[in-house]
Amino acid sequence: MKKLPENELQNLIEAMLLVSVTPLSVKYLHQTLSEEVKISKKAVINILQQLKNDYDQRGIELVEVATGYRFQARDQYSDYIALLFKEKAPRYSRALLETLSLIAYRQPITRGEIEDIRGVAVSSYIIKTLQERDWICVVGHKEVPGKPALFATTKAFLDYFSLKSLAQLPELMSVNELDIDNDVEQASLAEKATQN
Repeated sequence: MKKLPENELQNLIEAMLLVSVTPLSVKYLHQTLSEEVKISKKAVINILQQLKNDYDQRGIELVEVATGYRFQARDQYSDYIALLFKEKAPRYSRALLETLSLIAYRQPITRGEIEDIRGVAVSSYIIKTLQERDWICVVGHKEVPGKPALFATTKAFLDYFSLKSLAQLPELMSVNELDIDNDVEQASLAEKATQN
């Protein structure tokens, strides 16, 4: 088993993170490296912290998400980086985003409960799309007649939205903050104006 200097270990872990297509956990990094190199789990954690500090003022950052650590571009540059790609970012329907939000904030939740809250039926296509993206999964069945599936978000959902845990989800706005009355009043005035 080799003993590498700390700066070389740091370069090695940095390279592993840069070439990996998925986030790497401390456990995975330690297990993988300890097959060939003498390194402790604490050393891996210290190196990751040092890398975070080293990239503090750069265009990319080392972030910890649900499944481990990964390098990613800073949010402030996302609009410019999007120019590199011919393909536009996928656009999701309001219904899909509402369904995903309800699952994220109320999990575990059944399809029927989602429909009760939204006031409309949930399309099978929406559930299928969310499952294909691996953003939601069935985590059990509710103990009521018919035993409907209970949906919850996955670690892939957390990774996609750069979250370490569900506790990092933004707080929901209260109904008072949404100023719904003003929106309804404006819509009513606009409708009356088009009728005249």
